[in-house]
Amino acid sequence: MKILAIDTSSKNASIAILENQNILLELNNDDEKTHSQKLMPMIDTAFQKTSLSLNNIDLISCCLGPGSFTGVRIGIATCKAFADSKNIALTGVSSLEALAYNTKEQGIVCSLINANNGNVYAGIFEIVEKNNILQITKSKLDFLSFKNIKGGFCFNNLLSFINTFSLNCSKISFVGDGAILYENLIKNSFLENNFEFKIFDDSYCKSTGISVGRIGYTNYKNGNYGNSDFISPIYLRKSQAEIALEERLIKKDI
Repeated sequence: MKILAIDTSSKNASIAILENQNILLELNNDDEKTHSQKLMPMIDTAFQKTSLSLNNIDLISCCLGPGSFTGVRIGIATCKAFADSKNIALTGVSSLEALAYNTKEQGIVCSLINANNGNVYAGIFEIVEKNNILQITKSKLDFLSFKNIKGGFCFNNLLSFINTFSLNCSKISFVGDGAILYENLIKNSFLENNFEFKIFDDSYCKSTGISVGRIGYTNYKNGNYGNSDFISPIYLRKSQAEIALEERLIKKDI
């Protein structure tokens, strides 16, 4: 099975072509402002370098976010168009589970993506190895604030998020730019609560089409795929434009 994986949810646009779990090629473009201009040329280059075309693709695996609202929509629109034009099976992967998969770690992994202003997109996953393939067997996503009512930082929301996922969680790994940003605060909080934890460094925080493709392969094997209607963006919060509009309407009513 040949898989085209696309991730445009972050500053880095990543394209990968895989055969089952094996990597044929990965290309990256680390400039969020040019995703709309660079994505199609990147895909064309990937096909040229692998001597393949869209006709050879059996599955498209698309990153659904959360992340850049514009970037996510660009990737999903492209994947839907490809799926419709060639009747290719389509599956979706969250950016948070792709980050967790980057670690190649079994056990409980928590992905944190910086959402600015003391907020993070959070995902927590149970990862196990079955038949020499890492699989996510349980997951939960949310939008969390690390700020308390006084404007200081508090990790009660994160602790509650973890505890509602697994009350028996005594060891946890963290990955993502949110984990890097709040590394010292996480360390202090989890040492106080007697958690055994690990924080992966920046080299694991880059979005990658490889993880999106490998999770997509597992999704397909589990029957988790469909046509272009099968996928939609993962929005864990409102866009800044929506928030600004609501604030203007409130002020207008006042």
